[in-house]
Formats: sequence, C-alpha cells, structure tokens
Amino acid sequence: MTTLLKIGPADHGRPLSLEEFSTSAWEEGYQYELIDGKLYVTPAADAPQGLTEHWIYHKLHHYAQAHPDVINFVHYKARVFVPDRPGVTTPEPDVAAYEDFPVGVPRSQVRWQNVSPVLVVEVLSLDDPNKDLVRNVELYLQVPSIREYWILDTRVNADQPTMLVYRRRGQRWQRVIEVGFGEVYTTRLLPDFTLVLDPAT
Repeated sequence: MTTLLKIGPADHGRPLSLEEFSTSAWEEGYQYELIDGKLYVTPAADAPQGLTEHWIYHKLHHYAQAHPDVINFVHYKARVFVPDRPGVTTPEPDVAAYEDFPVGVPRSQVRWQNVSPVLVVEVLSLDDPNKDLVRNVELYLQVPSIREYWILDTRVNADQPTMLVYRRRGQRWQRVIEVGFGEVYTTRLLPDFTLVLDPAT
C-alpha cells in the first residue's frame, strides 16, 4: 500500500515522481509544480493578484464562448507538460487557453499529458518574480503548441497592471512586447480580440 505524502513549503526542491506528485496531500496556501523532477513551491497569490487572474480568465473565457473555432476552452491553473527535460516538468500557468481541448470527451478520460495550450498567462509572482520572468520564459518556449506567453505585472500598482508579451517565431520568442496600463493589445492569434489593459473594464 502506497503511503500518502504530506507536502508543504519545506519540501521545496524535493525529488518526486509524477505519481507521488499527483497523489500527495498538500498544505494549503501554496502553489506546487514539478520542475525537472523536483518540487517547486511558491506562496499562493494574494487577493490583488488573484483578482487580476480572475479578470484575464474571464476576458479569455468570454472570447472562447464567442469564438470556439479559435480557442474552445480556458482553464485556471492547468498543468502543462514540457518535453525533453531532465525530469518530469509540469508548470501550472495561472490561465491557459486551448484551441482543440477535448470538450466532448468524458471528463474522467481527460489527462493533462494529452492536451497542450496555445496561450498561457501568468500574473507575476510577487514572492518569486524570476519564476515567471526567467524560468517560465524558457519552459513555455519548449512547448511547441504555445504561441504566446503573457505576463501581467502588478508590482507597482495592482489596479494598474502592465503586461509583457512573448510571441513565438519558430524555435524562439520574438522581441518582447511591452503593454502599458490602459493600452490596447491585439494579436493575430485571437482574431477580433481586443484587450484594454485595465481590470476596471
């Protein structure tokens, strides 16, 4: 009989198999990811960052409802499997959008290993900004399906976020796009999508 692991922030860096990671009991208040076969722990987002996650999720969710031929599913805290790493690597973006998610398949048959997003969004971690600004820039580039990576930055003012956008060109990111508070972002990835970078909208 397998012993259920109780995992908390003190276990940061602990080697885990995917099975151990998937079946462990977790101390609440933290986000847990498996990176190169080791546990990566960060504090859960505070309310201002959580509200920003909620805002961008709903922007993309409403777009998906109106344009299911472009993206047909949007998910909080999805698990993205990164290929060709030294160990199992599954970062969990704050928001992920999919173009071919198996929405008609029974839920019990859906596995994160079998789906991969076209767009991932992170609200910058205040406790570990390098996770989103450095680590995930590398990891998401290694996922062939991901065509854009957005980073919402609330460090200066949670009510006036800015955004960095990475767009794929072949095997590299194009030059990062900086979007200021109140500016408008559009992308060929999402035709007819207009994002006014203002959570009050």
